[in-house]
Amino acid sequence: MWKAVAALMIVAFIFVSITAVEAQPSVGVKTGDWVEYSVKTTGAVPAAQDLTWARIEIVDVEGEAFHANFTVRYVNGTVSTATRFFNFSAGNVQAWIIIPANLGPGQTFYDSSINSNVPIQGQIEKTVAGATRTVTWTNSTLGGVQRNKQWDKATGFYIQSADNLGTYTVHAQAIATNIWNPQILGLNQNVFYLIITVIAVVIAVIAALAVISRKKKTK
Repeated sequence: MWKAVAALMIVAFIFVSITAVEAQPSVGVKTGDWVEYSVKTTGAVPAAQDLTWARIEIVDVEGEAFHANFTVRYVNGTVSTATRFFNFSAGNVQAWIIIPANLGPGQTFYDSSINSNVPIQGQIEKTVAGATRTVTWTNSTLGGVQRNKQWDKATGFYIQSADNLGTYTVHAQAIATNIWNPQILGLNQNVFYLIITVIAVVIAVIAALAVISRKKKTK
């Protein structure tokens, strides 16, 4: 009997341990990853938020925490850079700019600034910065701010947003990244060009062989 109880306790311990590991938020970004955005603000916009462009680049990653450089360009042409800290275990998601990776509909991430779990409401396939990506989204008024956010599921980077901050709204759209390559006719850009190159070489070889064959027949 005691052996059976011990075995059950071991199984329960393993189950709890696995569950705890699976519950850890997943970081989908790595050092050097970057995304650029076109930005448009409407309404009574504070000067500090009147942007036209932004770039986020991951500086370092350690566990569930990482730093990212934010470079922004204002309407007046000036540029500024600042570093922000993210820590998924602590719920530091910086206005949902980067969230844990591979979250699907019905799952949540924690935002410590509003002390609340934020649910993923849906998932779609769409073209982002030239490639088809799996995109998750949520429309929320948690914390008194209306946020309409979309994320690249595999990395957690936001790729589109419309955040209503009371007197003004910030619209952003991802326009370029080094995380994935643009696609042409549904193929990775590099693969597409490789295929075109191979086809061109094959055509050139066939043409050369045809010319050689014609010359032999003439002789």
